[in-house]
Amino acid sequence: MTYDSKLSGVLHVLLHMLAMTAPATSEQLAQIMGSHPVVVRRIMAGLREQGFVTSAKGHGGGWRIACDPAAVTLADIYRAVGAPPLLALGHRSQAPGCLVERAVNRALDGAFRDLEALFEARLGAVTLATLSDDFNRGLAERGLTLESQNHES
Repeated sequence: MTYDSKLSGVLHVLLHMLAMTAPATSEQLAQIMGSHPVVVRRIMAGLREQGFVTSAKGHGGGWRIACDPAAVTLADIYRAVGAPPLLALGHRSQAPGCLVERAVNRALDGAFRDLEALFEARLGAVTLATLSDDFNRGLAERGLTLESQNHES
């Protein structure tokens, strides 16, 4: 099964960006994400539309954090990247008029909605600042600096 790791990748990039003093190019962010600059630009454009990042073109340009990390939750970022489906499960829709299929889909619907609500609630309880603090605490516990970590991840 293929997993959608867009949210995880975006959060990874945002943590790096929080520590950067200069704008990050799409190429730099693509390297951090293990992706392609075009994919990064598409994802970052969605974050820009929501006001989480800004961008500037030309020499010295790039992407910067534009929000207060203490005011932005992981749920906000999840929604900004399109709220990808949590499960590979779905409804059967081969016979929409079938009463059995409809009953099964109604039962699954409630479970899917409950799961999504729980997931968003958990993400809503964590801010970018909290995530960054956790990362920085991990660095300090290992005696690492941000500069050494930027070269490893």
